[in-house]
Amino acid sequence: MRTEATAGDGRPAHDAQLVRDVESIGAAAVAWLSAHRSEFALDDEALDEHGSVNRTWKPLGELAQVCVSVRRYTEPTDPLHRTAGELLDFTWQQTGHGALFLELQRLEPFATYPLEIYAAFASAGLRHAGYERALAATARTRSWQMTEQQPNRRLGILNSERRSGIPQHDETERALRRTWLGALPEPWTFERDAGYTLTHVIFHLSDWGLAPQGVPQDVVEYLRQWLPPWLDTCLEHERWDLGCELLAVAGILPGPPDGVLLRESWAEINRAQDASGALPEVGTGREGHPLADDFFACYHSTLMAAYAAVLTAHQLGRSAGHGAQTGDRRAFAHTAPRVAPNAAPQAVRPGHSGKGASR
Repeated sequence: MRTEATAGDGRPAHDAQLVRDVESIGAAAVAWLSAHRSEFALDDEALDEHGSVNRTWKPLGELAQVCVSVRRYTEPTDPLHRTAGELLDFTWQQTGHGALFLELQRLEPFATYPLEIYAAFASAGLRHAGYERALAATARTRSWQMTEQQPNRRLGILNSERRSGIPQHDETERALRRTWLGALPEPWTFERDAGYTLTHVIFHLSDWGLAPQGVPQDVVEYLRQWLPPWLDTCLEHERWDLGCELLAVAGILPGPPDGVLLRESWAEINRAQDASGALPEVGTGREGHPLADDFFACYHSTLMAAYAAVLTAHQLGRSAGHGAQTGDRRAFAHTAPRVAPNAAPQAVRPGHSGKGASR
């Protein structure tokens, strides 16, 4: 009978190699984010009535959330943990240690995006009492509670209210069943926009991976069946940003990981990641055309690569009996130079335009 080779920690050797490869991809992504932190900085446009939230607050808030997640799944002695902590400190400083949220509340009292960004900081213990008092008063109004929103956006606001200590204005289960994913739709209706809504439904239900038990069992079983072909399709069309979001979902779902799916998918991400650690949202990367030096063409996909990597490594470690408890955060040890997984064949069909975001 054949005996499978194991790594020193008892895991099958191929799983241990996969963890090292995923860790290296994530570490390279975080290094790029750190090197480009100045491009996440807020400027005068952040408080301008006609400013673009998508080019000011949105990138900063997404960086904060990913840093919170990286810190949750790394040891304090890990260099990656320290880098994420430094970046989180940087993002908090950019908000005036929370004071700018109070100013946004004054300028746009019924806008929800300040709360959605603030919630990431609040979950890490970075809070501003004045903003929370002002927001709590607004959240009690009928206007706030009855604002018309996309169902997945409402889920995000409910989770942000919970994280920030604000009473939730609706029931999570009711909000879930109004989403595309909550209806368990016909799988062939999956397309780009549905993909981005479903990933965020899972992020909000699971509190960005911290509480996977928040995903109902029927949704888990549905995704277990259909996530693999959706992910394969995204990577075949070189949609790296959405592919990483789907990999993050795979890392959140409870149960044993699909080792074959993860090895093949991360090999594709490795192929597309630039030597600097950046990952394009769509299209050919390192083995095709060089990644353009365009912050907005790669910052979000690079964030998602880092986020998906910590979740994947955590899931693989948990499945091997290392960090078996849901709340165990030891899974992502920093590794030095990136070791490329066995490269999968390069897709030949380019993707289309990258992900957009509404204010």
